[in-house]
Amino acid sequence: MNTEQILAVGRRTVELETRSVEGLQAYLNEDFAQAVQAIFHCKGRLVVSGIGKSAIVAQKIVATLNSTGTPALFLHAADAIHGDLGMVQEDDIVLIISKSGESPEIKVLVPLIKNFGNQLIGMVGQTQSFLAHQADFVLNTTVSKEACPNNLAPTSSTTAQMVMGDALAVCLMEMKGFNGQDFAKFHPGGNLGKRLYLRVKDLYVQNQRPAIAPDAVLKEIIISISGSRLGVTVVTDSTQKVLGVITDGDLRRMLERESELTSVRAEKIMTRNPKQIGPDAMAIEALDLLRKHDITQLVVVDTNQEYLGVLHLHDLIKEGLL
Repeated sequence: MNTEQILAVGRRTVELETRSVEGLQAYLNEDFAQAVQAIFHCKGRLVVSGIGKSAIVAQKIVATLNSTGTPALFLHAADAIHGDLGMVQEDDIVLIISKSGESPEIKVLVPLIKNFGNQLIGMVGQTQSFLAHQADFVLNTTVSKEACPNNLAPTSSTTAQMVMGDALAVCLMEMKGFNGQDFAKFHPGGNLGKRLYLRVKDLYVQNQRPAIAPDAVLKEIIISISGSRLGVTVVTDSTQKVLGVITDGDLRRMLERESELTSVRAEKIMTRNPKQIGPDAMAIEALDLLRKHDITQLVVVDTNQEYLGVLHLHDLIKEGLL
């Protein structure tokens, strides 16, 4: 296959799977709404099961639900009929995913679930199948054609299952009022977690607190900037209010224009009204502020506008936020 042929196959695949997803809108009916309500009011967990590729989709759906506030667990259909059925508790709801709804393992598992008295949701691509007839609620994921050229390998069908699972999860999130703070509780690790919970106060306290008086001479300014290794020092008054900042760049520009260095004082070369941020602000807000103004440091102040410290771009890079 040449480049043009490869691209044609890729585009055809995307087109077929897009149609499958678009077709789901017509299948979102009363059964879908009742399934969402049942899961929302469930006192137990949602147990999601499947076989083959559907089992892999089931694991992804479980992961999404757990991370968005709906307790869920995965039960492989084959393992279920060989002892793992004990995972299903009295108050649980069971969701079984199957394209055909006729797999041998599914036909064995479904009556056992029904005998336990658990509510059963069937996510199925054949609405006249065994699973569909036995389920209390049917989530229709029928597709007209797999993207596979032989119309065999689960492609469009598994995409439809995945999207239907996301639709369930998002509905449940909105019903629970699940917000960013809730999300952060379940995602404390990695860059995503840091974006959700890391605050300015978690970072700037690790840095030195460079500060000089307005009448500081050039030598004092240089020592303060060099000592903090932040590329900046902050000019404050006697009450620790911020008057301005002096950066490495300010020093270079001063040297270009001043011939008499002995008369240089901090208040004459400082940049007034520097960009500031509070300690409780999210670290990601600080990053946005640095990007917006194309700067590398922010002055951290409290609610009384008193100087607390300096947050540097490197602090955010070190945490993987950039």
